[in-house]
Amino acid sequence: MTTMLDADRFDTGRDNLCPALRWKGQFIATEHDFTVPPSNDGLFWCMHTQTCIGPDGELAEPGNCASTHRSCHGTGKCG
Repeated sequence: MTTMLDADRFDTGRDNLCPALRWKGQFIATEHDFTVPPSNDGLFWCMHTQTCIGPDGELAEPGNCASTHRSCHGTGKCG
């Protein structure tokens, strides 16, 4: 079994990240302070469901939401 490290799972800088993925860091209007380590608190939600579960029933987090193979990626629709 392969386990993704939290640093990879919660990386919001991933390519193809779904535009519907939200996290609290998006709403903090301050300059990035490189002396403060990232919290990587894992508090993510989908804009379409307003929960941590996406429309397809999978977790809404960068490790999952960067896959264009998810049926809801970018649209919020499944199927």
